[in-house]
Amino acid sequence: MATKIRLQRHGRKGYAFYHIVIADSRAPRDGKFIERIGSYNPNTNPATIDLKFERALYWVNVGAQPTDTVRNILSDEGVLLKKHLLGGVAKGALTEIDAENKFQAWKEKKQSTVKAKISKLSEAERTAEKNRLEAEEAVNKAKAEALATKKAEAAAARKKTEEKTEEIPVTEQS
Repeated sequence: MATKIRLQRHGRKGYAFYHIVIADSRAPRDGKFIERIGSYNPNTNPATIDLKFERALYWVNVGAQPTDTVRNILSDEGVLLKKHLLGGVAKGALTEIDAENKFQAWKEKKQSTVKAKISKLSEAERTAEKNRLEAEEAVNKAKAEALATKKAEAAAARKKTEEKTEEIPVTEQS
């Protein structure tokens, strides 16, 4: 049986998220699967990936073929690097400790870049919010000034009409 590691679509129209599953290559996309090893949500920034690392590594080592998108996900999570390092250990090119140290160094570097991206995005979000508030305050101030001018004109017009009514003599009717 040829197994594939692929995405299984869930969610509503226009807002999809995916389960990462191990399935027979002949099974339909959203059909029967062998094991669910994670989820992928591309709607967040950066995309949210929840992966059972050990199970993914097991299935890659056993020969399950990932689709192109899943291959990118596994690469981003370090599964394929770990497989590569374990292959070097099996050939005798590396010791297990060296392989683990290389993997941990890569993982720390990856986490720092993700944190930097998140902080950059949150900073940009705060700046946009601040600019939006300043623009809103300027619009509100302009509206308040226009309303004050209109009220002053209305009061002046009322005062003028009151002065005209005082000037007109009132005649007595018999």
